[in-house]
Amino acid sequence: VESKRIEALRDRLERGICGALEGVSVHGFLKNRLPNNLHLSFDAVDGEALLSGLNEKIAVSAGSACISANAESSYVLKALGVPQEKIHSSVRFGLGRFTTTEEVDFAVDYTVKLVQRLRNLHPKIHLDKIN
Repeated sequence: VESKRIEALRDRLERGICGALEGVSVHGFLKNRLPNNLHLSFDAVDGEALLSGLNEKIAVSAGSACISANAESSYVLKALGVPQEKIHSSVRFGLGRFTTTEEVDFAVDYTVKLVQRLRNLHPKIHLDKIN
C-alpha cells in the first residue's frame, strides 16, 4: 500500500514537471521501476545552477543514488547511454514514506519556475537545444 502511494506521488511529480516544460527527459525504465525515485534531465540548463537552485528548497541530488555523495558523472546514466550533456543537467528526486502531495506540488512548481528562469538567462541556447 505504501509503495503504491509513493509511486503515485512520483508519477504526479513526473507529470507535473514534464507537462509544464519542454526538453525534459526521464532516465531509467518507465515500467518496473522503483516507486521512490525520479531521475530527470533538463535541456538548455546549466546543471550546477539547476542543482544549486533546487537544493535551496528541495532535497535533490545529481547522478544516481550510487554516487550521490560524489561529483563524478553517473556511471549508471552513462551505462544507459545518456549523453554527457544530459547527465550534466540531470537531477534525482527521491520520495519517501513522509512525502506529502503538498510537497510534491511545491517541488513541481519550484522546479518549473527555476528551469524557466535559468533558460531565460540564455534564451538562444534554450531555443537551439529544444528545437
